[in-house]
Amino acid sequence: MLTVEEARARLLSQAVALTDSETVPTLQALGRVLARPVVSTIAVPPLDASQMDGYALRAADVPVTPTALAVSQRIAAGHVGATLASGTAARIFTGAPVPAGADAVLMQEDCEALAAGPGTVGDPRVRINAVPQPGQWIRRAGEDVTRGAVVLAAGTRLSPAELGLAASIGLHQLQVARRPRVALFSTGDELVMPGDVPPEQMRPGAIYNSNRFFLRAMLLRLGCEVTDFGIVPDRRDATIDALRQASSAHDLILTSGGVSVGEEDHIKPAVESLGRLDLWQIAMKPGKPFAYGQIPREGGTAHFMGLPGNPVSSFLTFALLVRPFVLRLQGVRDVAPKSIAATAEFTWARADKRREFLRVRRRAEGGLELFGNQSSGVLTSAAWGDGVVDNPAGRTIAPGDTVQYIAFSDLLS
Repeated sequence: MLTVEEARARLLSQAVALTDSETVPTLQALGRVLARPVVSTIAVPPLDASQMDGYALRAADVPVTPTALAVSQRIAAGHVGATLASGTAARIFTGAPVPAGADAVLMQEDCEALAAGPGTVGDPRVRINAVPQPGQWIRRAGEDVTRGAVVLAAGTRLSPAELGLAASIGLHQLQVARRPRVALFSTGDELVMPGDVPPEQMRPGAIYNSNRFFLRAMLLRLGCEVTDFGIVPDRRDATIDALRQASSAHDLILTSGGVSVGEEDHIKPAVESLGRLDLWQIAMKPGKPFAYGQIPREGGTAHFMGLPGNPVSSFLTFALLVRPFVLRLQGVRDVAPKSIAATAEFTWARADKRREFLRVRRRAEGGLELFGNQSSGVLTSAAWGDGVVDNPAGRTIAPGDTVQYIAFSDLLS
């Protein structure tokens, strides 16, 4: 059997990044992947700016406290003040450019505006109650971004922070990789779509097609364009017809079910009649069977991936194998899931010869609790949990043991 890492490496070796790109508004680029690096043509901030509401001054003018200075000007954000005269201060607000001649900002809590007396003529005054240090509370020009810097590399998947960074250097559009086109279908005469038959009228042996819903949702989260081919009957001719249609206009064909070797599992001969297919046995639980193949088409090749039919197996093989492949198609380099050390607050006495992915959730105190039924058919475990314990083959777990935890937030986004 292949390890998860071996299977992932084989898949990624076939995932040639899509060469097509498009330009989209920055406001609509969430989750997209940059097709080329973003280089700043400006410095951010463009000028030295105040980090506080307070007073800009020369530190040398306040050797001791208290010291009173004339307030010669008022500078709000978006406005540039005059050069600061020696022995004066400028009332300044957060984000406003620090005037030439000033080398420090003192927050207003350390200052006291002095009331003008009767008949007072001239500038208002402020009492400085703390000795300033040169450079304090000043955000230097270019401190965030320097002119000419590569602020976002090609292959970056754009999060809210990256979108804000792109906007901060004036980019209202970004060039991103084309969305992967994915054809999705399920196989199995036992499957029924919710809404087609009410629960009380379900025939014996029939089940609702849950895989279609979570697989489609995960593909959309990854930025794919999804064509849903529905449920394909358990007939070879129907399977071949669906594959032929799907391969003509899609980068990836994804199915669930039908990748075993039973008499009613037609995926293998159907794909082989159009292209090539490998059936893999992966040393993971749940999720042992997996299929990868390719179907030639005009101008290229459509990748094929067949997931196991049991819902948790399908869910986890998608997260651990299909997700990295889809991200690599868009040019993302770092696609392996990340785990962190956590403390188990449960007992797992049944060591398995395969690597296990146990559905768990974090308690408020930080420890992990285990869902009671770890069957590959119990999708409740994935809805209840917020991640999995990546448990090596042959290992039991006792309360207090350190384990490796992978959050669903890292596997499903």
